[in-house]
Parts: sequence; structure tokens; C-alpha cells
Amino acid sequence: SSCISEPFAPPFFKAANKKPRKSPAEKATGGAKGRKANGVPQTNGEGGDPVTLFEVVRMGKSAMQSVVDDWIESYKQDRDIALLDLINFFIQCSGCKGTVRIEMFRNMQNAEIIRKMTEEFDEINMFICGLQDSGDYPLTMPGPLWKKFRYNFCEFICVLIRQCQYSIIYDEYLMDTVISLLTGLSDSQVRAFRHTSTLAAMKLMTALVNVALNLSIHQDNTQRQYEAERNKMAGKRANEKLELLLQKRKEVRDWSDEIENMMNSIFKGIFVHRYRDAIAEIRAICIEEIGVWMKMYSDAFLNDSYLKYVGWTLHDRQGEVRLKCLKALQNLYTNRELFPKLELFTNRFKDRIVSMTLDKEYDVAVEAIRLITLILQGSEDALSNEDCENVYHLVYSAHRPVAVAAGEFLHRKLFSRHDPQAEEELAKRRGRSSPNGNLLRMLVLFFLESELHEHAAYLVDSLWESSQELLKDWECMTELLLEEPVQGEEVLSDRQESSLIELMVCTIRQAAEAHPPVGRGTGKRVLTAKERKTQIDDKNKLTEHFIMALPMLLSKYQADSEKVANLLQIPMFFDLDVYSHLDALLKQIRLVVEKHIETDVLEACSKTYSILCSEEYTIMNRVDIARSQLIDEITDRFTHSVEDLLQEAEEADDDDIYNVLSTLKRLTAFHNAHDLTRWDLFGSCYRLLKAGIEQGAMPEQIAVQALQCSHYSILWQLVKITEGTPSKEDLVALRRVVKSFLAVCQQCLSNVNTPVKEQAFMLLCDLLMVFSHQLVSGGREGLEALVFNPDSTLQNELLTFILDHVFIDQDDENQSMGGLAVGSIEALHKRRNLLAAFSKLIIYDIVDMPAAADIFKHYMKYYNDYGDIIKETLSKTRQSDKILCAKTLILSLQQLFNELLQDQGPTLDRTSSHVSGIKELARRFALTFGLDQIKTREAVATLHKDGIEFAFKYQNPHGAEFPPPNLAFLEVLSEFSSKLLRQDKKTVHSYLEKFMSESMSERREDVWLPLISYRNSLLTGGEDGDRMSVTSGASSKTSSIRSKKGRTPIHKSKRIEGGSISHKHRHPLRAADTHLPDHDSEPGSENDYVHK
Repeated sequence: SSCISEPFAPPFFKAANKKPRKSPAEKATGGAKGRKANGVPQTNGEGGDPVTLFEVVRMGKSAMQSVVDDWIESYKQDRDIALLDLINFFIQCSGCKGTVRIEMFRNMQNAEIIRKMTEEFDEINMFICGLQDSGDYPLTMPGPLWKKFRYNFCEFICVLIRQCQYSIIYDEYLMDTVISLLTGLSDSQVRAFRHTSTLAAMKLMTALVNVALNLSIHQDNTQRQYEAERNKMAGKRANEKLELLLQKRKEVRDWSDEIENMMNSIFKGIFVHRYRDAIAEIRAICIEEIGVWMKMYSDAFLNDSYLKYVGWTLHDRQGEVRLKCLKALQNLYTNRELFPKLELFTNRFKDRIVSMTLDKEYDVAVEAIRLITLILQGSEDALSNEDCENVYHLVYSAHRPVAVAAGEFLHRKLFSRHDPQAEEELAKRRGRSSPNGNLLRMLVLFFLESELHEHAAYLVDSLWESSQELLKDWECMTELLLEEPVQGEEVLSDRQESSLIELMVCTIRQAAEAHPPVGRGTGKRVLTAKERKTQIDDKNKLTEHFIMALPMLLSKYQADSEKVANLLQIPMFFDLDVYSHLDALLKQIRLVVEKHIETDVLEACSKTYSILCSEEYTIMNRVDIARSQLIDEITDRFTHSVEDLLQEAEEADDDDIYNVLSTLKRLTAFHNAHDLTRWDLFGSCYRLLKAGIEQGAMPEQIAVQALQCSHYSILWQLVKITEGTPSKEDLVALRRVVKSFLAVCQQCLSNVNTPVKEQAFMLLCDLLMVFSHQLVSGGREGLEALVFNPDSTLQNELLTFILDHVFIDQDDENQSMGGLAVGSIEALHKRRNLLAAFSKLIIYDIVDMPAAADIFKHYMKYYNDYGDIIKETLSKTRQSDKILCAKTLILSLQQLFNELLQDQGPTLDRTSSHVSGIKELARRFALTFGLDQIKTREAVATLHKDGIEFAFKYQNPHGAEFPPPNLAFLEVLSEFSSKLLRQDKKTVHSYLEKFMSESMSERREDVWLPLISYRNSLLTGGEDGDRMSVTSGASSKTSSIRSKKGRTPIHKSKRIEGGSISHKHRHPLRAADTHLPDHDSEPGSENDYVHK
């Protein structure tokens, strides 16, 4: 699209038969009411309120019709003065301060007048200031006043045409002048002129289309009256009436021709150029209005000659323009009678519309889906199966408006074609209470075919607004699951039953919670009174139904762990105040617990008991008795099984192991949500763990479950102590338990089984966090005895575990998994949890901060996997102690440098990727200090101090004339020089010189380049002019090179304002530096953004 079309600026139309203009003296007595002709007070001093038409419309205090009537009256008195007022109205609405005078109107052509106004326009000044896109003109100004002005502006034009549609618009003067003016303004280089005139022209065109439509209706009526009169018998025919009708028909036809000429002038002179304007707002105006024309007067405008512009603009690069296209088309496709005229357009642009359902702008995608839905409603054959499938999968979109629109499409496609009466009759014949059986089967089939079985909640949410009646038909769902199929019905397969149960549970959750699932929406919004009432009614309805149905469903599917786990989620959405039929449900849950050892099923059972045991409900006592009986039995079996296993030791068979494992898994699942401390499960679990450590033959799963169960037991004991007033004996007893368990977990870190080690590590981190110094905060000083601080041995073991199990290469992981990366995502998630658990210990000062150095040094290498965790750890540790964090950062770089020295020896290859990697890590660390150098001043200075000490820590064994082994580290340290304040650079430089001998400052060989580079980085922007050359060679050659380069004298560079040297001054100082990159001027570095 081009910014400005070919010049199209015809002069004001000078009609041959118009009246001669009056002189200014004659006009002085016949001006517009209350306004002066040229938009400003008359210079001859004659009275009148100096209020322009622009100000009247802007203030909007008068009714628009009265404003227009006043103007029409003034036009009838003197059309030149009134027309001049209208011209100035358009000029001033563009934000131009200039005014068209009567002399200009009389003697100048259109293009000259516009050029004169352009010269007076503020956009010239705005361009000089670089603000030409500030949008500071009435149509784009913010605020309610200017929003109202835009509305008044459009209304004025529409009312003007409406009020004179049978009079002055046909005088061959008014409309020709206005259209010529707007055409010239719409071709202006000035955006405000182009925008305002295009909006005015499009609204003018819309008003003319309405006039043309009315004239068309009048013409048809007149023709019908004429035909009726002419067909009368000769004696009854009124010839005078026929003459009048003929005359009226001719007049209306002439008016129609004139209106058509006006519309053609606007369309060809303005629309065809501005619909592809560089400004998106202007393009959007054109598309919006052409949509109005096609809908309003479809006989004239709804054809391919006009539709093609909308079709072409569907490819516009701006979302707001594409959005206007789609909404314009929606208005057309809503009318079924227009479909035949749209058939060719549909075939031509359907693929583009379907592709727009994936538009990067969500608003555009939503409207594209709605348009596709309208096309589907109008013609089933218009969309292919592939087109429909492109929309189907959007029901799983994370963006809710897109998903809901796709759900509406799916509803129309799948569920709208059925015959409700036929379905009801079929349901009655089959003995069903609901006619929705076939629709639910279709929904299940769609869910299975989409192969996104973990997103049932998203599917339900997408269909909730369009298919809520179907999704709440829980009676029909349970009928399909419980009753045997009658003749003519297909049996639901196992997969279909699982899917139906999953969908049913999701509909129950959606109805009970009344908000979208996690991942859709920005949070829980406050429900309206109507929505709240619907939620309460739905909860009552589902509770009453599933009181009876849930036990039957559990009974039928009690052997299927997946189905049972889903079904057991239903009670959490019950209105438990009306729940009374408990016995059947509790019996079924007990049977499920006894039958299954799968973790998800047992946790679902435990959670159900927890919900039913809430103290706020009257049913609590009965549920508590049933739960206690169940735990008594399981604990008794567990205790005996443990005794048998420990007695038989190595001779234990699979049955003994299974008995312990099955009962322990049940108890662990229940201990998570229930306080089972009175059953003293910790003792038996501890015995199992100690036996496993001593004998080394405890099955992996038993060890993992025993660790978890012991952990829960300790937490429940802590809850009891914190909620009451514990005695000293209680605190001593709990401390003894925690201490012994921490020792067991520490021993388990060396277990041969990885799951056991990972479980022990996670529990250690959790317990160290719980029993840290924060335990006594908030007035709980009495719990001081329970605080545990890990010793250095335990800290080292935790750190070693992280290094061995988190920072591993992908090849090592695949090898440990047998060469298969099937669970690579799950494995990565587990490793991230391990790292996050350890990082929390560092952040909360439970593990010493220097331990973080071993984590920070992996920031670049493992950025994709753990970058966010490491960055957050760095940020939190800096908040707690800036200086110690800085020392930890430099320590991590020192560790990497030492590792490199061990690999490559004392002669480092400074161009190698390993050295570059350390420098890049240092650059990243430097960026984390931010731009506020005052806040980080002390920390950065400490970092440099430690770095300098490390660089000169050891002397070269070959003698003082050789560089220290760690000298190359200064090249890494120079990455932090830009974070020093100017005065601190001088201080650090002085500190550096304490470690330098006189001979060092004279050395220019390559091995001394790190020192030269670092020293120069400290002198950059400082007051010391004694910068060292980085060239290795004779000083005379260096001097000659500098003189040839035309180096800026040092004493002059000191005068640069702000105390820093800009890039153009800095580069000559490094003209001879052909070996090292200038990190301060590297594209994309932080300094790039600071100086720009």
C-alpha cells in the first residue's frame, strides 16, 4: 500500500449558471447567524458572536439538527459565505490554525488554498521537532471531549445531507465544492488533513448512499403508481395525475443520476486511493464505511467491483484494519438473503479467512472464527472438512475468547443439525429420560479424535457458553455409563467411557466453580448476582443427582483405577449441607482403598475423606468413625507386615514385600491429608529405613514411601506443637525425631537407587527450610529448640548431589535412561525441582551463599534448562547481601578459570571458545547489576578487589619477569569495569598498581595483554591519561602509528562534559588495538543502550 496516491486535486467547481458573488460590503449584512463567514470576527467591526462552526460542533451543546438548519438557512441567504464557513470547518477540524479568507476563496484554486493551509499548519513545526507522528489533532486527541467531537463531526455530515437531500445538494455548487475540497485534502502530505478529510468523505458517501437508497424506493413507488394509473380504463384514467407522475419520475431519476455522480467522484477520487493509505486508521475508516454501503444498499454495492477491496484488505499488515474487514463481512453474512451475491467472494477469499483464525492478533482471530461460523450457517457446503478441522483444534486454545468462538463453531457444526423432536421420540422408545445421548456420543468421539486427552477442561470451557444445556445433562451421562445399551444403540468402548467420565467431571467442576480452568483467563472475577444464583442451583442439582449415582458408578468401575480416580473428584464439588446418603459412598470408597495401590487413586480417596470430614458439616462424625476404622485396619496389617519383613530380612519373599508396600502406600496417601500421629507410623517407617541402610537390601519403593510417610508424620507433629502450648518434653521429643530423620536422609543420599536419593534430597531441603531460623519468627521464640542449621558436611553433600544429578549433559541422561529420551521432559522437570529446592536454601540463608558459585557458573551452559531459576536465585541473593553476592559471582568465575587452567595448563589460548565463554558469562553477570551504579557501588568495587587479588595470588615459578599464572583472569574482570563509577575506577586502578611491579607496567608482549586491557578499561572515562598501548612492539613504532591515526591529545579529552568519553573519542585511543575487541562499543552491549 502506498502512502499517497497520484495527485488528484481538481479546482473548486465554478458553475456556469451560478449567481454572481456579492462584494464583501454587500455580504457584511447577510452573514451566517451568529458566525462570521471566514471563521473569525469581521475586521469591519460589525457585531456578532465570533463562534465558528467548528467550535459549535466541538462543544456539542446545540442539537445537531438545529445547527444544520441554521447553516442551511445561511446558505440560502448567501451560499458563498455559508460555504466558506463549511470549508473552514473542515480545515479547523484537521487541527489547522489557518483560515480561508473570502479573497482566497474567490481568487485561488483548490490546490493553492490547500498549499497555503499546509504552510500555516502546525505539522510543519511538529516535523521539525521530530513529532510528526504525535497525533496531536482533533481526531486523534485522547479524552472524552475529543471522542465526543468525533461523534459530533460524523453526525454533522450525516444530518447535513439528510436535511438537504431534497434541496440544495442538487444545485451543482454545494456538493461539487465540498467533494473537490475533500478530494484535495485527502491527497495532502499532511496526515491530519488526509485523515480528517477521508473520514468526512466516507461519512458523506454513507449519507449519499442512504439518499440514493431512498430515491430508489421513491422511484420504484412512483413507477408502480404510474403503471397502476396507466392500466386503468380510459374513462377512469387521470391524465393530469399521469403527467405529474411522469414529471416526478423524471425528477427522481435526475436526482438519482446526480447522487450517483457524486458517489462516483468520492469513490474514485478518494476511496480507491485512501483504502491503501500508509496510515492504518485511514485504511480502517475506508473499509468500515464500504461495509456499511454494501449492507445498506446491497443492490448497488454488493458486487465483486466493491467486495474485492475488502478481500484484498484482508491481507493488511495491521490488525485493526483486518478486524474492520472481518466485521464488515460479518454484517453481510448475517443476512441469509445476501448469500447468493457473496458466493463468488466466498470461493475466492475463503482460504484467507480460514487462515486468519490463526492470526497473531487474538481479536482478529476471534472475529475470523465468528465469520467462518456465519458462513457455515449460511451454507454447509461452503466449507470443506479441512477448513472445519482448522477451526476445531482452536477449542483447545489458551486464549479464552478464541476458544469460545471455536466452541460456537463446533456447536453449530456438530450439534445444530439434529432434530430435537425426533431425538425425544427415539429416547422415549429406548427408555431414556434425556434426548441428548447421541449428541454426547458425538462429543466423546470428537474428544477422542482430537488426541488431546489431557485438555478435557479446555474443551468443556470452550463449549460452555454455546452448549451449556448439553454439558449439564448429567442424567444422560450417567445413563450412558450405567445402563445397558438397548437395541439399536452402540456399546461405549472402554476409551469412550473413560473420556465421558473425564468430560463429565470437567462439566461438574465448571458448573460448581463458575470460572474457567487454570491457564484461561487472568484470574477469578467476581460473579454477578445472576451468575451466583446459577452456580448455587447447579451445585444443588449435581449434588442431588450424584448422591445416588456416584456410588453406583464407583461400584461398576471400581476395578478401573483411571475411572475411579476421576469419579472420586466429584464429591469435592458437592453442596455437603444437603448430602445425607453417606453409607453407600463410604462403603464404595473403602472398597476402592482396599482394591487399589495406585497413588492417584489413593490420594483421591484421601482427599474425599478430608472433604467429608470438614468440621463445618454435620456428617463429620460419621465419616470420622469410618475413616478411623479403615486406618486401624490398614495400620494393623502394616505393623504385622513390617515385623515379618524385618524378621525374615534377606529371606523375605515377594509377598512380604508387597504386603508392606501396599499398606505403606495407603497410609502415606492418607497421612498427606490426615493427622495420623496417634497411630505412630514414624516408628515403623524409621525401623524400615534403618534396616535398609544397615543391610543395604531394602526395596526401592518401600524406602521412598517410608521416607515420605516419615516426613508427613514430622510435619503433623510440628502442626500440633505450633497450634498449642507445647511442653519442654514435647519439643525435645520432636527434636530427637527430626534429628534422627535428617541423619537417615543424609545417609540415603549415598543410596544406589536414584529415586531414593532424590526423595531423600527433596525431604532434606524441605525440612531444613521448615526447621530453619524462620521457625521462631512471628513471636514463636519458644520453638528455638527445633531450629536446625546444616553443618558444612551436609551442605557439601547437598551441593555435590546437585552437581551430580542436575548439571548433567543430555547424552549422560539418555545413557542413564538406556539410550531412550522418552521421559526427557519429566526428567527435566524433576531436575528443575531439585535445583529450585536447593536454591531456596541459599536464598533464605540456610546454606552459605558461596555455595551458589557452583550454580552460577553453569548459567550460560544450562541457560535453556535452568536459566530462569539461576537468574532468580542471583536476584534474591543480591537483595539479601549485595557484597556477598558479588563475591560469590567472582568466585564462580574463578572456579571456571581454575578448571580451564587445569585442562589447558598455564599457557591459556585466550582466543579459545572456553575463554570466550567465561568472558560472556562475566558480561551477563555485569548486566545483572543494572544501571544504578550508586546502589551497586560497593559490591562492584569488592568484586574488582577480589578479582585483582586472585589474578596476582601466585607468582610465576620461572621468575618475576614472567606473568602470574592467573593474570589472564583480568581480561574476564574487565567486563565489570563499566559498572564502576568514575572515581571508583581511579581507586581500583590505584589498588591494581599495588600488585604491579615497575617492570610490569613496561611490558608489551602478548602474554601481558590482559593486564594492559584491564588497566585501560579502568582508565576509560577516568582522569588519568597514562593509558597503555596494547600493541606488542617497539615504542617508536607505536608512536608513529598513533601520529598517523591523528590521535586526540589526552589533555583535550579531559574537557569532555559528563566525565565520560564518547565512542568517537574512545576509538582513537585504541587505534592500535588490533587484538582485543572493544567491549564497550560492541553492538548490543549495555553501553549501546545507555549512550543512545
